[in-house]
Amino acid sequence: MVAVSLDYAAPDAALTDYVSVFYNFRADVPRFEDDDRADLAQLRFMLKGSGGYRFADGYTQEGPEIQIVGPTMGCTHLYVDGPADVFGAGLLPAGWGATIAIDASSLTNRVIDATELFGRELRDVADRLRATESLDERVAIGNELVRDLVARGHGQSRWFTRTVDQWLQASLSPEVDDLVAAARLSRRQVERLCKRLYGAPPKLLSRKYRALRAAVVLAKGEAGIAELLEQGFYDQSHCIREIKRFTGVTPTRIQGDLNELTRLTMKRTEFAGQVAPLVAEA
Repeated sequence: MVAVSLDYAAPDAALTDYVSVFYNFRADVPRFEDDDRADLAQLRFMLKGSGGYRFADGYTQEGPEIQIVGPTMGCTHLYVDGPADVFGAGLLPAGWGATIAIDASSLTNRVIDATELFGRELRDVADRLRATESLDERVAIGNELVRDLVARGHGQSRWFTRTVDQWLQASLSPEVDDLVAAARLSRRQVERLCKRLYGAPPKLLSRKYRALRAAVVLAKGEAGIAELLEQGFYDQSHCIREIKRFTGVTPTRIQGDLNELTRLTMKRTEFAGQVAPLVAEA
């Protein structure tokens, strides 16, 4: 048996606007610690074990049994006392907007008990997840949960998140003015909606996804530092700093000796065509 594993599965096609991927993390070790790159918000069920986070701003929190981790804007150090079994889903910005009434920026680099937002019935979902070890069966439970949360949620925001996602995909260094023009809103409205749904203003989002996408192309050997410098980084030092800030590792390590968790999370880029483009690219 592999001591540490991370398996991914795509959500139902009707849910790809709301959920990036489902995943199951297992660690058959007394303690697992590693650095996790900047990421989307997460809904996580700690089915076995316990753990917590030290976020990029230095804030440390224990993770509740059923948790929402807000969007992270830098490298997060996580630790799990095992044996651990964690089932989760990445919440896309439209998923946040459809299911959670509070601003994502209020939970950026923070974790909260998910039952405070969705009710104690999530404990019944956790019991159902514990009753099976099959990833397919757990994903079916996850799809059912997401459909229910969206159905009783807080409104739709897909028009805006699709505009932002297209803006992020258009270039490694997109201009905020282009997003304002595409959204046909004032700059202040665009910033407010980005904080509400993505947890950060547009400029920081641009930096985050530039670094994450650069890390993926480096890891796959599709480009080197020289090519990246032609796509928005000021110079080599800037490129190295930005990638390290958002992934926790330098380009040299990405191209050579990746840490275990980053290597495992890169597997979700294999789901191109089944998940939102930004998920497959970053």
